[in-house]
Amino acid sequence: MYRLFSRWREGFTAQGRLQRATSWLKQEGRAPQGFALLGRLAQDGMVAAQYQVARAYLEGCGVPRSPAEGVRWMHRAATAGHAEACFAMALMLLVDPPDGRGADGLLPACLPAGIECWPDPVAATGWAERAARLGLPDAQALYGYLLACGPESLRDEQAARFWCARAAQAGCPQGDLGLAVAHLAAQAPGTDPDAVAALNRAAESGLPTAQYMLGLLHERGWGMARDTGQAALWYGRAAGQGVRPAQARYGALLLQDREDAPRNMLMAETWLRRAALGGDREAAALLGDLHARGEAAIPADHEAVMWYRMAADQGHALACRMLAVLYQQGRGVAADPGLARQWLERAAAGGDVTAMSDLAATVLAAGGEQAATLPAVVDFEPAARAGDPVATFNLAVSLHAGVGRPVDRPAAALWMERAARAGVVNAAYWYGRMLLEGDGVAAAPAQARQWLEQAAMHGLPEAMFALGALYGGGHGLPPDREQALHWFVQAAQAGHALAQMMAGRYLARGLAGRVDGAQARHWLEQALAQGVDAARADYAQLAGG
Repeated sequence: MYRLFSRWREGFTAQGRLQRATSWLKQEGRAPQGFALLGRLAQDGMVAAQYQVARAYLEGCGVPRSPAEGVRWMHRAATAGHAEACFAMALMLLVDPPDGRGADGLLPACLPAGIECWPDPVAATGWAERAARLGLPDAQALYGYLLACGPESLRDEQAARFWCARAAQAGCPQGDLGLAVAHLAAQAPGTDPDAVAALNRAAESGLPTAQYMLGLLHERGWGMARDTGQAALWYGRAAGQGVRPAQARYGALLLQDREDAPRNMLMAETWLRRAALGGDREAAALLGDLHARGEAAIPADHEAVMWYRMAADQGHALACRMLAVLYQQGRGVAADPGLARQWLERAAAGGDVTAMSDLAATVLAAGGEQAATLPAVVDFEPAARAGDPVATFNLAVSLHAGVGRPVDRPAAALWMERAARAGVVNAAYWYGRMLLEGDGVAAAPAQARQWLEQAAMHGLPEAMFALGALYGGGHGLPPDREQALHWFVQAAQAGHALAQMMAGRYLARGLAGRVDGAQARHWLEQALAQGVDAARADYAQLAGG
């Protein structure tokens, strides 16, 4: 009898009606009736019912979906102190409004009082804090994460760790993930063993983001020994749960021959395709590379074009440059120099230094007035100042030749020296010539010889020839004809026409202390074959002798 009375009374209590309403919402035939009961309870001021009404509007359960009404009721419940509603407000304010801001979605005029913009990370952090203080572990993890990586004005490393630790202690995997992120955001990746331990717990619990991050730590050797096998394991788990960057990295690792596993091209392409179709531009560019290089399982130039274009449309500079190459060569598309130039300019606009170099070379080769009309996208200075050696060299050449900017030889010498010291072989040659000729810098033949020798030792024929001329005499240094002949022969063997003439002349006239008619004739004939008419007199004299 008591039980019957209790059940009868429960039907008349607000809490009982709430339970009945939420139960009806889950039943297809009674969902509208459940929503109607929830609405009456919400209107009467029951906060838990207001939260359920908000969810019903947002999910379209028992009532036509209405993001604006859902947000209005969620805000009302959150303002009244409902923990889950506060958490929901925090989550919603971190992303774009439900259904956007169009006529069918949430309009600015429909925002509840106190919400002035959307998304709003600062307001989201405030709601997360309220939910966290109300004891909701998921909210504690989110609040800790926002204090570690959210708006700069709200960051608090110590508080971030405190709240994430509370969530983790309550058994919330997101708390462990947040704790790891808080640790990693404060210092070099993976150097804190506590961060790695927390990340391991979160990954083992099945959180895909933690699995991806753990894969990243293993692949790059952050805070642990580098282990591509473990990286592939964690990337694979995260990839299977739809984490797009994990799919891309997993695919990239499957392309490698590793100690723990051989290359698996088919699986690699499968995961790269999933990542690329999901919007990962690096995966799309890598697929383009595989097809362009003929390394795909079934390579095709038209596939290379498709994947490169997908990446290029997302601003991938290298993919833009590779599209330019394909249009130039007519691979997978009809050859089109105009489109090739457009893609090259887009690559340059994206900061691709090689594309800038190609454009600059094209303009410089045209000569004349065109040299001063370099496309605006070709600006080597930002990359040069950031330390890019190739950009540094190209900036020096631009300043020296007046390509796209006024001639400034002293500035050119400064940038050229930087590029030479950074190991750019052509820069070492250029800087040696500038020092030799006093071009933008005080003449210094001894230093010039050092830079020219550095370039020559790396196989640059022009530097070898310049060294031969330098050792042959002049510029205030004592001549060394044996060294001169040595470098002329080295350059001649590399196909340098003038060096062939000079090697023939030295050997014909015995300028280095020895005569070798056969070798002299050989080099002079090579020079004449390349159109060096100045070798004709030496050759005639040798033949007459």
